[in-house]
Amino acid sequence: MSPRPPLEVRIDDDPGQLPATAWNALLDASAQPTPFMRLEYLQALHASGSAVSGSGWTPQFFSVWEGPALVAACPAYLKAHSYGEYVFDWAWADAYARHGLAYYPKLLVAVPFTPVPGSRLLARDAAARQALVQALRAHAQTLQLSSAHVLFPTTEEQAALMDAGWLGRSGVQFHWEVGPTPPSSFDAFLASLQRDKRKKIQQEQRRVREAGIRYRVLQGEEILEQDWDFFHRCYRQTYAEHRSTPYLSRDFFRRMAAGMARHWLLFVAEREGEPVACSLIALDPDQGVAYGRYWGSLVDISCLHFDACYYQPLAWCMAQGYRRFEGGAQGEHKLARGLLPVNTQSAHWLAHPDFRDAVADYLAREGPAIAGYAEDLRAHQPFKRAPAAESGSP
Repeated sequence: MSPRPPLEVRIDDDPGQLPATAWNALLDASAQPTPFMRLEYLQALHASGSAVSGSGWTPQFFSVWEGPALVAACPAYLKAHSYGEYVFDWAWADAYARHGLAYYPKLLVAVPFTPVPGSRLLARDAAARQALVQALRAHAQTLQLSSAHVLFPTTEEQAALMDAGWLGRSGVQFHWEVGPTPPSSFDAFLASLQRDKRKKIQQEQRRVREAGIRYRVLQGEEILEQDWDFFHRCYRQTYAEHRSTPYLSRDFFRRMAAGMARHWLLFVAEREGEPVACSLIALDPDQGVAYGRYWGSLVDISCLHFDACYYQPLAWCMAQGYRRFEGGAQGEHKLARGLLPVNTQSAHWLAHPDFRDAVADYLAREGPAIAGYAEDLRAHQPFKRAPAAESGSP
């Protein structure tokens, strides 16, 4: 037998230089694929100007090759700030600055603006993943960066990173997951909740109905250009109200409509036939998973946000037989609405030995606190009986 060719690492500053078919094949074979790790999605972020050097995201896409075969890959960026990440390290950056050291740029493996757990280090096997992990650290050292970070990886990936000396960190999100006995309807789901939680949701939905709101639900290619235009108008309005700038350009969503239409679901709230707000949900039809993503409104209507972003998507998921709805980053208010706490992970490598020790000490104290927080949340779960009996247990 001829010897296998050595593994070769390549770093590209444009995801469009990588083969989508080979990349997506690695993703589809991974432990936890999501639509956000498809190369089309990552390319759209770059080509639309949403995640580029000018916005603080300089692409450094890693790929590992065995001859002509792509055997491992991950999206990575040189970051000039910590916006759009949802794993917060501002205190670490501040500590560096107070000691006269530069924390930025740092190397980040993540999907920009997307706090969705899933596969990050796509690899054919453990050896290819190990080569990818080694390449990330070597690149950070070559560029004399302060640190490298992998956000929201799988449990297997987290273990591989920690075996390589990276520091592990925990977080909490809120998801709804179907149990052994799926609720037959949203009403059945409400019936499984404690009385006070059920009545609060019913009151909130009644306020929305009394305000004259009705929904138009559009999926995939049913979402026309004018619907995308209206959604982006609402999306921009929400950011403007918070004196901020949207992360995603209109062109990004135009690319989503052209290349990944099947992965989107739009709830358009209308009053007297006129659209006033909308909620955009991402879908993985193959896995039966929905992701709460973006919301915006042109009017102020009590409880509309909760209805459009949680109750309507949950009802849709139950009707369509979806197995999970992920509510996004943070938000204890989601617990009372039937989304239960789940653990998330991230891994961190810091070059400076003293700062690494300080962060390791901090994480050693933060970890048990996060675990205790999650347990306390579970103790206050909103269901009348054990969540596994009706809504699933994370």
